[in-house]
Amino acid sequence: MFIDSHTHLFYPDFNDDREEVIRRAIDAGVKYFVVPGTNLETSREAIQLAERYGSVYACVGVHPLDCSSVTEAGLQEVEALTSHPKVVAVGEIGLDYYYDASNAGLQRELFKRQLEIAVRKDLPIVIHTRNAMDDAIRIVEEYVAAHPQWRRQFAIPNSRLPVWKGVFHCFSGDAATAYRLLHSGFIVSFPGIVTFKKNSAFDTVATFGYDHIMVETDAPFLAPVPHRGKRNEPSNIPVIAQKIAEACHASIDDVARTTSFNAKKLFRIGEPEPPVFTYKLGDALYLNLTIRCDADCVFCDRKGEAVVKGYNLKITREPSVREIIEEIHDPTRYSEIVFCGYGEPTIRFDAVKEIAAWVKSKGGRTRLNTDGHGNIINKRNIAPELRGILDSVSISLNSADPEEYGRLMRLNGKKHHQATVDFGREAKRFVPEVVMTVVGMDEVEVEKAKKFAEEEIGVPCRVRQYF
Repeated sequence: MFIDSHTHLFYPDFNDDREEVIRRAIDAGVKYFVVPGTNLETSREAIQLAERYGSVYACVGVHPLDCSSVTEAGLQEVEALTSHPKVVAVGEIGLDYYYDASNAGLQRELFKRQLEIAVRKDLPIVIHTRNAMDDAIRIVEEYVAAHPQWRRQFAIPNSRLPVWKGVFHCFSGDAATAYRLLHSGFIVSFPGIVTFKKNSAFDTVATFGYDHIMVETDAPFLAPVPHRGKRNEPSNIPVIAQKIAEACHASIDDVARTTSFNAKKLFRIGEPEPPVFTYKLGDALYLNLTIRCDADCVFCDRKGEAVVKGYNLKITREPSVREIIEEIHDPTRYSEIVFCGYGEPTIRFDAVKEIAAWVKSKGGRTRLNTDGHGNIINKRNIAPELRGILDSVSISLNSADPEEYGRLMRLNGKKHHQATVDFGREAKRFVPEVVMTVVGMDEVEVEKAKKFAEEEIGVPCRVRQYF
């Protein structure tokens, strides 16, 4: 399933075949369409489309290039339109200095006035920026700081992520800017520009990843390659998603699921995803045995939303071994079977062993992702029991320094860091492949941790993306 998070279906370009355009998109897998207005007239038209089609949702607002025509009465009508049940955001609004920056002050004033509407109505915003990214970010950060109640009702308790307040559509910034926006509660979306050779969007996605983005067409504009120069339409969303998948070395299914989850979350549309015991990423199948953990890592969202790439892992009960085996069915369909959820798998070590032994008996490949505390948890050296049932073990080292390790994982750093190191040394005696991992955070001395893993434990170390 895809969601076109930004498409202007009201444009005259679609007057002759709008029904066919929507049908083609649905046939291509697009389930929902978010249609932002650009002025009062098109905001009304977006609502009319939302009333006509169950799959269409509207946003209302005035584009910065229309700033000179806005009246006080017009802004009052924008606010009134937000009360419509199928209006999901204020937008598209923002700043555009590309053609003429002489009215930049007026644009900023309009942007702020519409931000105030979004805050009052507790709606997210859809932001347009062109040659104005710095000003746009400064303004939204000011509003986030001044209005902590904005979207608070949708905050996930204990989540490491701030509640989402909007999207920078057709994002043209770099990965560092995308991370900055994410910390403030804004995600970014990408249209066909990711397919353009002379555009940095592909590299930005490759660095930032697809966990916190949406896909859009911005139709009828910005048709992706190989349709560039033609009228764009929502049925081109899979072309855009495929290019993002290529940039992130992921499958198009992973990109579709993740970006659709993000759109549903931001715009509050569709049904929530049920928790799962198994989940497929790329060619591998992951097993979510437990939500329990002996650590409480600062970078982990286990106590918050507990979502991974669109999958809800916040299970309310632990699956039986039989349930997991039935969901795997045939382990040879996957590149590997991975014990990895938001909990620590070795808390259910007997289940891990039984499932892993079954997978190996059926010709499958197995991997355990662990914090390395299995010996403490099970009060014995469990490494010898891994022989013959695991092909790979990935251990969260996270730091070369026990004190830093303790702060990151919020437990006894000296005791548990040593246990992790010892487990790594032991595991490599019984498992063909052992790797340590570290989270790429500013607080972590990544290169020091990698050197420690290689020299002190004798195994390679890779960096896991934060956020």
